[in-house]
Amino acid sequence: MNRKNRILALLAAVLILGGVAVGATLHAAGRSAEKDRAQPGGPRVHPGEVVLDAPGLSVFRNMAWGPHRDEIATVPADDPAGPRTSSGVRCLRFHAAADTGICLQAVHGRLRDSYRAVVLDAHLRELRRYDLAGIPTRARVSPSGRSVAWTVFVSGDSYAGTSFSTRTSVLDTRTWSLDRDLEEYRFFLDGHLHQASDLNVWGVTFADDSRFYATVATGGRTYLVRGDRTDRTLRTLHTNVECPSLSPDGTRIAYKKRVEGASSDAPWRLYVLDLRTLRESATAEHRNIDDQAIWRDDHTLVYSLPGDYGSDLWTVPADGSGSPRLSMTAALAPAFTG
Repeated sequence: MNRKNRILALLAAVLILGGVAVGATLHAAGRSAEKDRAQPGGPRVHPGEVVLDAPGLSVFRNMAWGPHRDEIATVPADDPAGPRTSSGVRCLRFHAAADTGICLQAVHGRLRDSYRAVVLDAHLRELRRYDLAGIPTRARVSPSGRSVAWTVFVSGDSYAGTSFSTRTSVLDTRTWSLDRDLEEYRFFLDGHLHQASDLNVWGVTFADDSRFYATVATGGRTYLVRGDRTDRTLRTLHTNVECPSLSPDGTRIAYKKRVEGASSDAPWRLYVLDLRTLRESATAEHRNIDDQAIWRDDHTLVYSLPGDYGSDLWTVPADGSGSPRLSMTAALAPAFTG
């Protein structure tokens, strides 16, 4: 083959390879777009008005693939598999009570993402926004809607290990006064004022607008604490409690507990603590739970587990009876309207 023919062959090979690369890219883009449009067999989702003041709704972060993924959506609480109405408001974490919502969002930048907390009204309209110091992980609204709380990771991104740091803030939605870091509260360990550089606070659950429960970690242990915004204190009640959730009647705490013999990557099981006796009992859910459960009512817990879309919602009786049941696929961060 002479020099001219070799050059022509080389050019032909380059053109063929380029065509293959372009074709593969277009095919991948087409597959990605198809995935974004719909997931076969997944939940039906359509855009519409989402409100927090209509009774009998489940409100949650929609995880189904498509244009409405990560948007706050609703279904009738008695028909969790029904068609979803999606709001257009995207949240990484969400909670709502008494016509008030808290939405922790990612703000995508050219060089890096940032995060913010957005307080929403009953029609998901923004009331206030606050910059966050890290990655959102927990959010709660008080039963009256007059206080909200959120937790972010400021280093690390998992509670399973030891090298993480959190920051938890509580906001008064009447005065807009913000306690930016609950680590600044006075911490009483077994009744004694305790100061430690390794203090972490996360997972607020409200009793009312000034009293709450949360997790405090220090010295390699975790504690359930009772917090008071009026006197700015945290007081320990029980050990080995993470991500507490107060029952509607105010008598029990659902939480994730580290159990002996479990993998360090999957250490938690779902328990319930009686606040009157401090007696704890396991639920019938034996899988690893890395979530802050929600009380559907005084008898039923709702929590997330990994699923085909990233997260599914499950329920289990709070008294240890029964068995876990799949409640909703492709959903996260639920709340229930009155």
